[in-house]
Amino acid sequence: MSDIGIILSSHVFELAEGVYQLLQETAPNVSITYAGGTDDGEIGSSFEQITAAIKENEADHCFAFYDLGSAKMTMEMAVEMTDKTVEVMDVAFIEGAYTAASLLSGGTDYDDVVEQLKPLTVK
Repeated sequence: MSDIGIILSSHVFELAEGVYQLLQETAPNVSITYAGGTDDGEIGSSFEQITAAIKENEADHCFAFYDLGSAKMTMEMAVEMTDKTVEVMDVAFIEGAYTAASLLSGGTDYDDVVEQLKPLTVK
């Protein structure tokens, strides 16, 4: 199992679940958890779901990927409530998560993963 996990947060449950399924195929040895939509199944983000995704992730150090700004803000609030090291990554959601999962699965070290994510940075 990789020392670094991945947390996904999307405004749409099906998008979060779909990216999760894609990453599981690519990186079965990386702990990946996700949150999607609001608590009542609508489009949006849920502090409770994101908090649960952080807690359920087996890794103590995680990269967190999000789709839109309010998912980032909610993720940042949830990160403040955990003892885990969670880095919110400002990169393209699907491409960034896929790149990180692939590299972590192959044993790439932290610094090299971060370096490979730089071209995907969202400005």
